[in-house]
Amino acid sequence: MWEDTDLQADLTMGNLVSALTLQSEEAALIAELRSGSEEAFAWLIARYHKPIFSLLARTVQDRTEAADLTQEVFVKVFRGVANFHGESSLRTWIYRIALHEASNQRRWWTRHKQREVPIEQEMTDGDGPPVRLKEMLVDQAESPYEMAVHEENRARVEAALSQVPEPFRTTLILRDIEGFVYEEVAEMQGVNLGTVKSRLVRGRAHLKAILTANLRSERAPGSARLAVAGFERPLGEEAR
Repeated sequence: MWEDTDLQADLTMGNLVSALTLQSEEAALIAELRSGSEEAFAWLIARYHKPIFSLLARTVQDRTEAADLTQEVFVKVFRGVANFHGESSLRTWIYRIALHEASNQRRWWTRHKQREVPIEQEMTDGDGPPVRLKEMLVDQAESPYEMAVHEENRARVEAALSQVPEPFRTTLILRDIEGFVYEEVAEMQGVNLGTVKSRLVRGRAHLKAILTANLRSERAPGSARLAVAGFERPLGEEAR
């Protein structure tokens, strides 16, 4: 009994020491960023560029827009770090900026959607034959992300996730894919814990329903399938 108590105390102390160490390291990093250290910003970009781009690509569902937004996020981090006083973790603060940019982009897209040029529309410069816009936009090169998406289960999850309505999709991404705790998700989205949990339940229900419907519609019943019931595989493993 005493041994169990001592072990628990050791674990608790170890977690506390680890947390304090991380806080100390983050404080040092923030100080470097505020001083304008190029090395600190290079490290920050190397550490967060991929996850931020991944978040935005799933949120705005346009890789080109996501790439532009990712750059904008780090510009705003660079400009705003002097006013960051540690009210949250640095990671949470960066993700909150990213979500704000994604939200602004969705609002802009809604306002300007009626002005968009149909991709099937033919365009001409007056000298040659007309060409469809979609033919001008084709990129034959395949990115590493696109090659990875060819994995069957990942493609299924990504396709289904894109059909989950907002704000449930973003909540799923933050909690089940990015691994943020409920409190962090609530802080990023500016809502209370109850709302986060409600959105998560509804988001998972949406995703499960979409996956189930997609699987039922498949013509090859013997093909590899996701374990939909109960999410036997962690969503993050399938979607990364």
